[in-house]
Amino acid sequence: PRSVLEGLRQPMEDGRVVISRASMSVAFPAMFTLVGATNPCPCGRFGDGTAACSCSASDVERYAKRISGPLADRIDMHVAVGRVALSALADSRDAESSADIRKRVCNARARQRARYALMAGIGCNAHVPGRWIDAHGAVTAAARTLLHRAAEGLTLSARGYHRVLKVARTIADLDESASVSAAHVGEALRYRQATM
Repeated sequence: PRSVLEGLRQPMEDGRVVISRASMSVAFPAMFTLVGATNPCPCGRFGDGTAACSCSASDVERYAKRISGPLADRIDMHVAVGRVALSALADSRDAESSADIRKRVCNARARQRARYALMAGIGCNAHVPGRWIDAHGAVTAAARTLLHRAAEGLTLSARGYHRVLKVARTIADLDESASVSAAHVGEALRYRQATM
């Protein structure tokens, strides 16, 4: 239900769960990676170029509102995954292996641990304050210009702005780049939900 989802907002922001009772409150650590999936509409075919959606416009809108704007704003990446064509299931072309991907991720995480070695309790881009990355994350002038224009055009919140910056810094780390370029910011922006 929506109330359960809304209950995730503060833990996602603070990295802890606080339980308060009349005489006391207790805080528990809650650093987690949230991975979720949802259909685009009740029938699941909205936006699918191969099948017609049977939902009314109001059904699609009501379905999309199950996740509130403030909750969606706390989710770093929104990725639309279309239907896989049957012909693609038999595709035998070589893709990047899991071992190669793991190596890139481990290298990126090592770069982040080194970057934040002097900051207590921070080991990756997701946990550093957004203002720190804005000031010290080696963001190029072109990247900053693109982000500012996009923030105005997409009416990003301050939280959304910093989350885009953190994702861009991570993309740059995966790219083994010392600086965050406009291409990294552009890719990070593509992961923001269009309706935000």
